Amino acid sequence: MKVLLLKDPKDKDSGPDPYIKELGSYNLEATLIPVLSFEFTSLDSLFEKLSHPECYGGLVFTSPRALEAIKICLKEKSKKEAWSKSLKQMWNIKPTYVVGKATASLVEEIGLVPQGEMAGNAEKLAEYICSREKPNSSALLFPCGALKREVLPTVLREKGIPLESLTVYQTAQHPDLQGSLSSYFSQQGIPASVVFFSPSGVKFCLQHIQKLSGDLINQVKFAAIGPSTAEALRGAGVAVSCTAGSPTAQDLAAAIHTALQPQPC
Repeated sequence: MKVLLLKDPKDKDSGPDPYIKELGSYNLEATLIPVLSFEFTSLDSLFEKLSHPECYGGLVFTSPRALEAIKICLKEKSKKEAWSKSLKQMWNIKPTYVVGKATASLVEEIGLVPQGEMAGNAEKLAEYICSREKPNSSALLFPCGALKREVLPTVLREKGIPLESLTVYQTAQHPDLQGSLSSYFSQQGIPASVVFFSPSGVKFCLQHIQKLSGDLINQVKFAAIGPSTAEALRGAGVAVSCTAGSPTAQDLAAAIHTALQPQPC
C-alpha cells in the first residue's frame, strides 16, 4: 500500500528519511512531496539577541526552521567564532526548551542541551516550561515563524512567564507543489493514506488532493503528525483516521499501520 507524506525530505547527508524507513518496516511504500518553502528574515536581529545571553532566561524552539536560521547566522566566520568561544557556554547555563526530536537534534548540533523534547507539542511544552520557570523572571527568547500558533505564548503569558518572540522565517507554498501532486496521482494512483505534517500543509494541499482523488477520496485514510494538524484537517471537514502519539517516525508509522488494517464488519 502507498502512503503520501506531505513534508520535505530529510537532509541527504544524514541518511535515509526516517519516515520512509519506518513505514517500509510495515511494508508501506512512502513517497515525500515538499509542501512548504521558507524565507529567513531578521537574521542580524537574531544574532544580536543571541549575543546577549545575560538579557534572557533561556531559549524556546518549537520548529527546526528556527534552528536553521541560527545555523545560517553561524556560517559567518566572526559569528561562528563568537558562538564557539563564549556565547554557546553562556547559553548552556540556561535552559533550551524544545518540541520534538528533530528540533532537539538540531539544538545539539549547535552545541546546546535540549530540554522538554518529549513534550511532543506546544501545549505540553508550555506546561513543562511553567513547571520549571518562575513568574516575572528574565524573558525566554523564542525565535519562530510568522505562522506560529499562539498556544505557547498565551499559556506563558497567563502564568506571568515573560517570552520574547522574534520572527525569523516566513512560510509559503512550495513552488513545485501542484505539479508534484498531479504527477504523483497520475503515476502512482490514489494512495491508501495521506499524511499532513502542519496546518500550513492542510491549507496548501487539501483542495488539490480532494480534486485529484475525485470520487475515490473516501477511500483515503488521512493522518496527522500531531493535534494541531489534526484540528486543521477536522476544521476543513476531513475525518482524521489517525494522529501520531508523538511527532516521531515510529509513532506515526505505527498509527498508520493500525489505521490501514481491515475493519471488522
